[in-house]
Amino acid sequence: MLDNKIVVGISQGDMNGIGLEVVLKTFMEPELCDICVPVLFSSQKTVGFYRKVMGMEELNFNATRDLKQLNSKKPNVFVCYEEEVQIEMGNSTPNGGKYARISLQKACEAAKQGLIDVLVTAPIDKNNIQAEDFKYPGHSEYLASFFGFEKGAMMLMCSDDLKVGLVTGHVPVQNISALITAERLTDKLIHLNKTLKSDFAIQKPKIAVLGLNPHAGDKGTLGNEEENVIKPVIAKLKDQMQVYGPYPADGFFGAETYKKFDAVLAMYHDQGLIPFKTISFNDGVNFTTGLPVVRTSPDHGTAYDLAGKNLADAGSFRKALYMAIDIHRNRKMYKDGTANPLQIRAVKSDSREN
Repeated sequence: MLDNKIVVGISQGDMNGIGLEVVLKTFMEPELCDICVPVLFSSQKTVGFYRKVMGMEELNFNATRDLKQLNSKKPNVFVCYEEEVQIEMGNSTPNGGKYARISLQKACEAAKQGLIDVLVTAPIDKNNIQAEDFKYPGHSEYLASFFGFEKGAMMLMCSDDLKVGLVTGHVPVQNISALITAERLTDKLIHLNKTLKSDFAIQKPKIAVLGLNPHAGDKGTLGNEEENVIKPVIAKLKDQMQVYGPYPADGFFGAETYKKFDAVLAMYHDQGLIPFKTISFNDGVNFTTGLPVVRTSPDHGTAYDLAGKNLADAGSFRKALYMAIDIHRNRKMYKDGTANPLQIRAVKSDSREN
């Protein structure tokens, strides 16, 4: 905390995509520094280049090489590389991956040292970022490994109206069925229930579970994962939480049944993310649960086709930043409330009651 403001660390993502554009557009909001201290992990030269290209010369920032010397009244740029780098907007290049990796690693080190309070990550290119020290399919897996929380971390897509968690993340479709085990599903549901309470201040979360197969297996006709794994786990956890299902994914979203629940647990990536992005694309946020530091990101990618055209919508990134701040506050409130039973009533509940 700096001047009682939350310090928000921001990784720059792929410099050839739209990440830095949406970051700087967010920095242009005058009220931003009233509620937090933003810190972009990048370089003066890279930010200066984008500021000129985007016509944002009026944007003032504080460049620093010491995270203990931040300015609480303007955006900060922590200089994590000094050299001038060739920026090729709209192209996937080795430099784009290299400096996205450097920025992310420096931001994670700062989070581990307690020099930033929350982490917001701009989009990376999952191909060009690969290196000897980065062999992960995405941010979530890297962060889980870096902070040592591989088992507890989970991707949770969030908007005002919908939260979708995943049992399996960035894995090939052919491997999904083998990963739908009772142990994994139980862990994900317990973890999701906990994060809804601690990070979103929902006292009694209602969770819907989707089936794996079409029509949720149709009583075993179209697959047996629902009968053999999913239903028994739900029955076992009924005494611990409000969990329901399994629901056929198509009808569940088509009939807007998701509005009756605080969160939905999908079996695999596209089953959850296709409806989520259809419903909440412009204000969706990717939140990695279960880490010691709050991490969010916009729900879009590098969007090379928009890079350098000043057309990128900063809404999802802005939402990710503000959500990180809210989750940080909720987590602290929950910790304080559960440490003292007399304070637990202060935890706000927005659970949907039927």
